[in-house]
Amino acid sequence: MDRVEKGRRVLDIERIELGRLAERLGKTFDRAVGLMLDALEARGKVVVIGVGKSGHIGEKIAATLTSTGSFAVFLNSLNALHGDLGMVADGDVILALSYSGETEELTNVLPALARFDVRIVSMTGNAGSLLARRSDVHLDVRVEKEACPLQLAPTSSTTAMLALGDALAMVLLEERGFRKEDFARYHPGGRLGLGLLLKVHQIMRSGNQLPIVGLASPVREVLSVMGSRRAGAAIVRGDDGLLAGIFTHGDFVRHFQKDPALGDHPVSGYMTRSPVSIRCDRLAVDVLNLLERHRIDDLVVVDEAGAPIGLVDVQDLTRFKLL
Repeated sequence: MDRVEKGRRVLDIERIELGRLAERLGKTFDRAVGLMLDALEARGKVVVIGVGKSGHIGEKIAATLTSTGSFAVFLNSLNALHGDLGMVADGDVILALSYSGETEELTNVLPALARFDVRIVSMTGNAGSLLARRSDVHLDVRVEKEACPLQLAPTSSTTAMLALGDALAMVLLEERGFRKEDFARYHPGGRLGLGLLLKVHQIMRSGNQLPIVGLASPVREVLSVMGSRRAGAAIVRGDDGLLAGIFTHGDFVRHFQKDPALGDHPVSGYMTRSPVSIRCDRLAVDVLNLLERHRIDDLVVVDEAGAPIGLVDVQDLTRFKLL
């Protein structure tokens, strides 16, 4: 077995285990979401607790919850009995991660947690473990096989925990009505944040920068307009004022190979009709998605009636740090 095949074997094992986890999902998952939702709506939080590899997974789950509007913190069970338990408050939900359910550093914290008015949701691979028995809700993440060929390193089991944490976070996101605009508030930096904060009208070319021509405009004239506007495309507007098509440098090259004399012909015979377009009030991230999905470099912006009012050139996106 070569290296690629070995890599695929790991992914296949983990994929199969995730399939088994999905099949087991049931009422306990629903109850876990309900407990978290009740706590969050009462202005409480989710305290994710774990140690070792489970701790690393717990940190990621806590970060995902918080970034999607469900306030969460991570508590390392090693530090919990040495002051960090102070982050726990009545009304919180504890999400405790331990595959064995018997991890000493974590089970030692349970008596201290009993002094708080909290609910405990555990993720373990052992429903009969001490942690599972002391929990209000137990989520079963047992796996039949780790992806480690020695059956020693946590692999499939930690993947199951991580995936189940994502499932909790995403269901909570939907239940709480979390929107793109909310996501942008928590991610103001980087391409993602900018894409969610900026609107199309803020990044489009308009006015004198807009390369726009009529249906009868000769291709030669259209190329001149594109050159003067430093654009890779020209918007073709119909006689009714609505968007009729788009003509790009790529269109010119393709048609020129067949008809070198196209310069004096109307652009209507060579344009792309019914091009992809977007409304000016949409988010900039929607521009990125459309450009990638349709594999295009230029996107026409239209108003409510369908009249062209702007153009987004992929080259412009670097100015706004969206690429």
